[in-house]
Amino acid sequence: MSEVMQKYFDAKPESVDLAREFATSPLTAWGLDGPAEDNRLCISELASNALAHGSEPGHGFLARLAVDDDFVRVEVHDSRSRRCGDQRPQVHHPTSSETSGRGLLIVETLADGWGVEDRQPLGKRFKAVPALREAAC
Repeated sequence: MSEVMQKYFDAKPESVDLAREFATSPLTAWGLDGPAEDNRLCISELASNALAHGSEPGHGFLARLAVDDDFVRVEVHDSRSRRCGDQRPQVHHPTSSETSGRGLLIVETLADGWGVEDRQPLGKRFKAVPALREAAC
């Protein structure tokens, strides 16, 4: 089975919650209720990063879920291209006193794999593949 669902969201704070809600319906329809929360959290963290660091003024982001027989891929496409000298987004390991900067660390923890690549003509695509298996007790 290979299915894809996607939706565009405006560049405003409430879009993060809307993207998280968007992820619920396709996962339920695909019979993947077990890992749904990890997928919802990954899309939420990637959407937050897109708003904070990757959206050009007036441009939002695209949230995309794709399911194949063995995995679910969560993607968020933003509108800001890296400029000369910009570093590729990477996992940050904040101190206990820092109040932000944990988004990609959360994604890395929940996903079997994740990455970011440049899009043409502009923007970046963040993708994560959260585990389909249930956590061991």
